[in-house]
Amino acid sequence: MQETQDTIFADIPELKWVESREEGSPRGIKSYVLRTSYLRTFQLEAIKKYYPIYGLTFQEEKISFKDIFGNDKPVIIEIGFGMGTSTERIAKERSEYNYLGIEVFLSGFSKLMDQVGKQGLANVRLMRFDAVQVLDSMIVDGSVAGFHVFFPDPWPKKKQQKRRLIQAPLARLLMEKLKEGGYIYCVTDWEEYASQMLSVFSETEGLENPYGGFCPPLSWRPTTKFEQKGLAQNNPINEVWVEKRSFKK
Repeated sequence: MQETQDTIFADIPELKWVESREEGSPRGIKSYVLRTSYLRTFQLEAIKKYYPIYGLTFQEEKISFKDIFGNDKPVIIEIGFGMGTSTERIAKERSEYNYLGIEVFLSGFSKLMDQVGKQGLANVRLMRFDAVQVLDSMIVDGSVAGFHVFFPDPWPKKKQQKRRLIQAPLARLLMEKLKEGGYIYCVTDWEEYASQMLSVFSETEGLENPYGGFCPPLSWRPTTKFEQKGLAQNNPINEVWVEKRSFKK
């Protein structure tokens, strides 16, 4: 029988839901916008074949990275990996880290699942769920080596900017989950948003900016097709790197 998105949801029902919230309850920080996905046959097959190996399901309890990855390598969490091309390359080239990628966009989720499965990237796990709820419910404070947030939705209209991901509540949450000396690495082609990121992080107690402003491009972060489009439109690429202050003397 040919797989469809509906049959995938029937086989793996946890993939259908991307948040856990009682009806009528207030919504906190929202890390995503849900868009309809059309999945090709290989994407559907990748989910069915590889999700049991590389997929993580949302749960209301803390997880052990050592149990999940089978080792003590430091863990990087990427929020909103899009189509996953950067995630795949970084995970292969910087294999001294483990990576947890979180993305609600089902097409991108399934494409990266396909690549991770075909290449047997044992240092990658993927989740389709709201990243904020994942951090709140599943991630132990002081356990994460770094966060990647590459090209989040800029919500350029003034009335939309309250939907932006990088705001004070999330910055505090990320800081709490970081180990001492851990980092937050954000990249955007929307200059005003980049300035907002700098401002938000500078006002978050416990974080410090070793560059005093934007950081230089890092050679290990690959250029994506989305980024190339921005460069073609002469959009400046701004990179922000902040670290959790170490209190060791």
